[in-house]
Amino acid sequence: MLKQQIHCPTRAKTSAMIVKLFQITLVVLVLLINLAIALPSWADKAPSLSSNPNYFQVGQKVIWLYKPRTDSSDIQRIPAEVVKLSSKQVQIKVYKHNHEFVNRWVNPNKLENSQKVKESVL
Repeated sequence: MLKQQIHCPTRAKTSAMIVKLFQITLVVLVLLINLAIALPSWADKAPSLSSNPNYFQVGQKVIWLYKPRTDSSDIQRIPAEVVKLSSKQVQIKVYKHNHEFVNRWVNPNKLENSQKVKESVL
C-alpha cells in the first residue's frame, strides 16, 4: 500500500497567522519596554507659565498698546479683556463708548498685564 501525501492548505495559513501574531506581539512588547524605560523629555521640569510676562489667561484684564498708524509714534493704551488664546495671537474684547464691544486678534507683544501697570503706578 502506498502512502499518499495529503496536501493540507490550512497548515500554511495557520503558520502564516502564527508568524504574523508573533510580529505584532514583538512590536507591542518593544513599544511597552520603550515607554517603561525611556524618560520623556517634557517631564524634566514643569514650565512656569505664570512667571512668563507674555502669559495670558482667558478673562484677564490687559492694556492693548495700539498704534493707529504704523508710521506713527503715538501709542494709545486701551483697556481690554482676553477672550481667546492661540499659539501666535491673543483675541481681546475692547469696549466701545456706546457700551458695545469688539473682538480683535492682536500680537501678545502689544499687550501689557493690567496688574503690572497698576503696580508701576503705585
